[in-house]
Amino acid sequence: MSDGTKNYRRRPKPNPFAKLWFALALAAMTLALILRDRRGSKAPGSLVQMSPEIVAGSWRVGDFIVALKETPDGLTLNVEHGARPDLPLWSSVPGKSFVSAARGRETVSDTRAHYFITDKTFEEYSDQTIDHVEQGDQGIVISGRLKGKNTSREVGYEVVFSQASASRLGFEIRVGEPCNRVYLTYSSSAGERFFGFGTQYTYFDLKGRRVPIFIGEQGVGRGAQPITLMANLKSGAGGSWHSSYACVPHYITSELKSLFLENHEYSVFDLRAKDRVRIELFSSRMRGQIVSGGSPVELIEGYTEFAGRMRPLPEWVLDGAIVGTQGGTDKLLELKHRLDILDTPIAAFWLQDWVGHRLTSFGSQLWWNWELDDEAYPRWRWNWELNAENGYAQENTLREQLEDENIKLMTYVNPYLVDVSEKGSYRRNMFGEAADAGYLVENQLGNPYDVAITDFSAVPLDLTNPDARDWMKGILRSKIELLGVAGWMADFGEGLPHDAVLSSGESAASYHNRYAEEWARLNREAIREAGHEDDAVFFSRSGYTRSPRYSTLFWLGDQLVSWDRYDGIKTAVTGLLSSGISGYSLNHSDTGGYTAVSSSIKNYHRSKELLLRWIELNAFTAVFRTHEGNKPEVNHQIYSDDETLRHFSRFARVYKAWKPYRMDLVAEASRTGLPVVRHPFLHYWDDPEARRLEYQFMVGPELMVAPVLDTGEKRVKAYLPRGRWVHLWSGVTHGSPERGVHLKVDAPVGEPAVFYREGSEAGRQFREELGRQGFVR
Repeated sequence: MSDGTKNYRRRPKPNPFAKLWFALALAAMTLALILRDRRGSKAPGSLVQMSPEIVAGSWRVGDFIVALKETPDGLTLNVEHGARPDLPLWSSVPGKSFVSAARGRETVSDTRAHYFITDKTFEEYSDQTIDHVEQGDQGIVISGRLKGKNTSREVGYEVVFSQASASRLGFEIRVGEPCNRVYLTYSSSAGERFFGFGTQYTYFDLKGRRVPIFIGEQGVGRGAQPITLMANLKSGAGGSWHSSYACVPHYITSELKSLFLENHEYSVFDLRAKDRVRIELFSSRMRGQIVSGGSPVELIEGYTEFAGRMRPLPEWVLDGAIVGTQGGTDKLLELKHRLDILDTPIAAFWLQDWVGHRLTSFGSQLWWNWELDDEAYPRWRWNWELNAENGYAQENTLREQLEDENIKLMTYVNPYLVDVSEKGSYRRNMFGEAADAGYLVENQLGNPYDVAITDFSAVPLDLTNPDARDWMKGILRSKIELLGVAGWMADFGEGLPHDAVLSSGESAASYHNRYAEEWARLNREAIREAGHEDDAVFFSRSGYTRSPRYSTLFWLGDQLVSWDRYDGIKTAVTGLLSSGISGYSLNHSDTGGYTAVSSSIKNYHRSKELLLRWIELNAFTAVFRTHEGNKPEVNHQIYSDDETLRHFSRFARVYKAWKPYRMDLVAEASRTGLPVVRHPFLHYWDDPEARRLEYQFMVGPELMVAPVLDTGEKRVKAYLPRGRWVHLWSGVTHGSPERGVHLKVDAPVGEPAVFYREGSEAGRQFREELGRQGFVR
């Protein structure tokens, strides 16, 4: 670089000995976090007292009632909805403080967007007094003092309740200086079950666990062994059961209670105690809402009215499979020919490597410079500059050839940029452009903030900079306008460094969770400004509370190509069910999983059986999309042999056969926020057996699916709630109108356990269509 320009050189590689120390420190930190999460939540000894001037009573806040009550166990604060006084929405622990505060300092360690956060508090204020209750036009204000622990110092606080909507009561807690931590503690019964919190992969019911809300990489293994230990020793990338690209501070419970925070700062929902919940927030101001509803469906509707609902998917997305392939134009056309012979319905080809691929220690990765690699895809478009000048005759391009058959092209993008000067072949170095213009996130020294990815590093775009957003939107619009793509994977969004410097001056720690929302928002604005908001699709993996408002589709991220419950195929089911509670109504997973690992200790390579079963699973989700994975050469692929290709083609046709019902569910999602794939709890919340189901799901209210998720299994256990259910493939009816029924069902490869409600028109039409194709008995 010439004098006067910033130095964009990469940071030097760390000393090899540092890896050992890093691994030891990471192991110690991981063990400490595991022990902390397994300990029961300490029951706070804090007390609440009411000033003699205050008289217990109730106050109306719009449609809600907030009441202070004296009980034999002490003072309580209760919230009810006026229309449902028999259904308590929220109550404090009798005689105990519901507000407390502290001054603290967090320590954040991260490696490749895996975050380890610990907190040290220096002053704690836990005993609470209620000195004033005032009612105004907007609601009521409860205020008083918080007394210091081991100190005579006190701080003031306020709790403000105000109606947000007919079904939502807003609350705001403010604590005085020097506090930068606020805690809300309230009652929970021992048998209450907690669902939601965004995309949770391992557990659907989070009762008894400590749930941090801070988005990041999900990890490789997430607790499954030995892969998690291997990933941690190599790069600190193992993750844990709660690490997620898209966690959300929101839940609903088996007792029809629901609460969410509006904050973006780091928070923790501590559900370990049997009788209470404790929310911790890294801020002096907590904002949230309590939701009222007579069923889980109503609670989701109430929540998504705030968070936002996803717009309907374009019809073309629902027409068939989205086939992920890499390797260039010739490979794509060869695969298409084989699929055409089998009459496979194809909605689109998704070409992740459209920018060119690079080989790293992790596998096949990409050049993050968002322009077409003409060497890999030479016939994508007619290149007038190159071909017309040389007198070449114009011929059908790849795009035109596919469009003639109503097949779309989709690509890949993320908010990072890499310096491609070492690549050798490029037209624009977008990293250089962005760096020179000041569009990149900076480190504390004022230089572009290099983030380690695998063997290379990249710098995220500064989404707080309006000019940077416009620049990136221009790049995205050009993919529609010049390349004719119908959409893309909008990857990443969860890795903003905690200590980054943003052009807006905002704290990166507070903006971290919001970055995912803004990345989705930027993509949405790009397709709108290109005039294709109604027919273009991008799919996101990162997200936070308001991401459904902006993203057009979600996918679950980078599952391991395994059968386990921590990072394998089972997490695809749990992730769909949990995220659906929090408004991620249109979601899906990579068919077959993504992450493969080759190791001298143990290989994790996609098996044929795993792929066959994942194909069956994904044929009953909102979108049916394949992925070759990070190591295509070691993974079994849909095209690896004729039997697998026929199986894939069969289930692409199964997927298309229930398109009319899927379109209805997609429309319902846009109106109500209800997910296409949903836990049976949503419709059978009063059935204890339905609440306990882990790996069984419904598609809308009419279909029930119990997928095969274990190797070697040919039968599955299924639970059919009260009512009569028709087995999709055989037409045999099961179940009882009076009670739920457990049964074991034959589920050979090609016939996963699927049922529909007796009398269901959608189910009848689905079976009839499968009958026309010879798929049912």
